[in-house]
Amino acid sequence: MSALTLKELNKIPVRLASGHRLCAGCSESIIAKQILLGTEKEVVVACATGCFEVSTTIFPYTSWKTPYIHTAFGNGAATCAGVEAAYQSLKRKGKVNEDIRFVTFAGDGGTYDIGIQALSGAMERGHHMLFVCLNNEAYMNTGIQRSSATGKGASTTTSWAGSVVPGKKEFPKDLTMIMAAHRIPYVAQGAPHAWKDMVQKAQKAFEVGGPAFINTIAPCPRGWRFASDETIAISKLAVETCVWPLYEVENGTDYTLSAESQRIADGKAEKKPITEWINAQGRFSHLRDEKWAPVVESMQAEVDKKWNSLLKLCKL
Repeated sequence: MSALTLKELNKIPVRLASGHRLCAGCSESIIAKQILLGTEKEVVVACATGCFEVSTTIFPYTSWKTPYIHTAFGNGAATCAGVEAAYQSLKRKGKVNEDIRFVTFAGDGGTYDIGIQALSGAMERGHHMLFVCLNNEAYMNTGIQRSSATGKGASTTTSWAGSVVPGKKEFPKDLTMIMAAHRIPYVAQGAPHAWKDMVQKAQKAFEVGGPAFINTIAPCPRGWRFASDETIAISKLAVETCVWPLYEVENGTDYTLSAESQRIADGKAEKKPITEWINAQGRFSHLRDEKWAPVVESMQAEVDKKWNSLLKLCKL
């Protein structure tokens, strides 16, 4: 499948209007616009409750220029699957002729935690839909509470850093690998700074003819404690430290590195230490204390272990 050229991308209408109420520096609108550049066809959007939903659909206004369905936290995938199933039925009966694509956007709370049952079911049933996780690593919409996507050591309002506890004690769930284990046609990780990579992955995901899942790192200035003009730099750093490798999985078995992650594997780019990731964000500021050095070491060891495992899966 050939990638769309810049000239072709420029012809695709903007499906998410400006004027929404996302925080300054929020990466979610950037990611959504990149994903929606992945198809020239009509798109139906479902959006689970979260930052993205409440900021783009404040009644009586909406930023969406597509058919749009707001769902609860837990049923984003189920709702989108139901609409896709209805569309397939109408198409078989000859009542609908348009070639339409379906996508759900949800945060990590509505994907990793509350929505994982509906997501797993929709993927297992084989619905022709794309599910995109806007992973900002906490329940940002309701007050920066930890989720199972929150990184170890991060201080949140429900995993406080103090004199005894160094923030969140657990490593994040690897939902990308969980989705790959479903052996669906397409699974990938993306990052907003790597826009070309994101658009190309979205293009693949929309056209695989079945369920697809893209997990995107979504840097959050408010929850991660960095300046609002550093969002893209933080996204890039996530990849450079291998905290968030860029890769794709086809049919649950074919793993391929992409963008900067492939350059790191080839030795053409530096794999930066976890300390650079920690030092760039206020949510980890307590880890700079020497007493938490073992926590930092465990974080680096976990990144290294997962990176080396991914390289083997990619046959590198």
